[in-house]
Parts: sequence; structure tokens; C-alpha cells
Amino acid sequence: MSSEVPARPHAGDEAVLAGRAQEGDEGAFATLVRRHAPIAHRVAYVITRSVAEAEDALQDGTVKAFYALGRFRLDRPFRPWFVSIVANEARNRARSRSRRQALRLRLAGDAPGPGPEERALASERREELLGHLDDLPAKLREAVALRHILGFTERETAEALKIRPGTVKSRVSRGLALLRLAMGAAE
Repeated sequence: MSSEVPARPHAGDEAVLAGRAQEGDEGAFATLVRRHAPIAHRVAYVITRSVAEAEDALQDGTVKAFYALGRFRLDRPFRPWFVSIVANEARNRARSRSRRQALRLRLAGDAPGPGPEERALASERREELLGHLDDLPAKLREAVALRHILGFTERETAEALKIRPGTVKSRVSRGLALLRLAMGAAE
């Protein structure tokens, strides 16, 4: 996962493209999606922890965003709106996968237990951090990943997760504290 965050396009340009997309210009919508698909995919991956599920969430979220264009407010930034739709799709997929796994375990008669998880090499601090990030509760993991890994502003994070900015601060603070503890215990 790259730590590079693409430069944000000028807000006026995005409003023009979004307005054209709302008027039926599929090319304008495609341009907006191309700009924000990489970050939306990363968010979906953070939530699902699966490349395939993240790709499916991005695809389904893009279709839903297209059909919801009429509800998009042109005075708002496109990125958090689009990312929130993809994030919701990813959450739905993650919940569905958990239910399917639980059902398989019940049908097989196996006792639920932790499955094998790939851990990053101990010598690579970033990979270790991402491993600990995976262990955070979903709400904390999403807030920390959006703010500190993907470079969202506090406001964008709040909009993408559909929570208040104060809740973003709280979740990021708790998540970072847990990561510090985990990183300290791993040394």
C-alpha cells in the first residue's frame, strides 16, 4: 500500500464535472471516478481486508454513485461523497462475508477460532503497523486509515464515514493509542 496521496483537483473543476455528470454526461462522471477510484479502492480494502472484495465494492459503489448523482450536492466535494458510497458497499460485503463464514462453521460443526493471519516482517515497521491496524475495531481502523494512511482531512473523514468531526477525533485518538500500545508491546 503506497503512502502517496494523489493531488486533489481544483474544487471548481470538480463541481463543473459533477454538474455535467448530473446532466447525463457519462464522460464527466467517468473522469471523476477515475480521479477518486484509487483512494476509494484503498478505503474498501481497509474495510474488507480483501483485494477481490474491495474491487467488487468499488465497482458496485460506482454504479450506485452513478444512480445517486441526482442527490449529490454540487457545493460539496465529490471525493468524500463517492468514497462513502464505496465504503458502505465494502462494509456490506464484510458483514456478508462474516455471516457466510459463521454459517459455514456451524454447518461444518467446527468451533469458531482465529484463522491464520499473515503478519508482516518484523523488520519492516510500516508492515507491522498495518498488521496492528488490522487488529483495531472496524470503526477505529477506518478513521485512522482515512486520516493518517490515506491523507483525508478531518472533514473529509467525517463525511466519508458519515459521522461528526468530533467523533473522527475521538476514534482517531483511541485508534492511535491502541496502535502505540501494540507497537510498543511488539518491540
